[in-house]
Amino acid sequence: MSKRVDLIAFDLPVLPAFMPSLRVAFMSDLHIGPTTASVTLDHAFERVRSAAPDVLLLGGDYVFLEATAQRTAELEARVAQIQAHLKIAVFGNHDLWTHHDRIEAALVRAGCKVLINDCVALPPPHDGVAIVGIDDPWTGSPDVPRALAAVANAKVVLALAHAPEAAPMLAGDRRVVLLLCGHTHGGHIALPGERPVVVPGPVGQKYPWGRHEIAGVATFVSRGVGGIELPMRTFAPPDVVIVTLCSSA
Repeated sequence: MSKRVDLIAFDLPVLPAFMPSLRVAFMSDLHIGPTTASVTLDHAFERVRSAAPDVLLLGGDYVFLEATAQRTAELEARVAQIQAHLKIAVFGNHDLWTHHDRIEAALVRAGCKVLINDCVALPPPHDGVAIVGIDDPWTGSPDVPRALAAVANAKVVLALAHAPEAAPMLAGDRRVVLLLCGHTHGGHIALPGERPVVVPGPVGQKYPWGRHEIAGVATFVSRGVGGIELPMRTFAPPDVVIVTLCSSA
């Protein structure tokens, strides 16, 4: 698999004028295992580390195949190297197919809070901003009303889920300024012009990668970092994302 990892960066003007900017990094689909090259993971984590994010969000599918001691130790070591003030993770389908308790333990040791239909409110100076984590739409038990009920008085909500199938579940709540998700790999194998051959799920098939409005919800679908059955990609390079929440004034 190629070392190339794209860095996708954009601003999101949603904060009040008095609040300082907030830099959020998003990584998904690490798939630590036999089909993801160490050099690809090295490059992905270096790109995120160099961006010096305030918040690190992780979108699930941390391993491919079994959550072995070696793979969970690598996950812990790599996530621990990102010096963000806050680290939040959700599970993906591949995590729930294996020993997700081992994955959760590794993430917690690396400084993450794992959200399952829950919410974290940010401390000052970003009080009024919250991050919601939705359980995997494919294999988990997503409960968006429960997650949003924990938001309390937050005016700006970032949503985190493994797959874009979570977007329609979030429709109607105007506090949600962005959903960050992965799962699709951008097709993993795509034709020239970034035209994916196969993408799982009806929402993913329609929105395989990039920024979209899905059911009225602003959404970014990442291609993720790692690989699963095939140790290669075509016209669907891995990516990591940096979103800067800034003043809307």
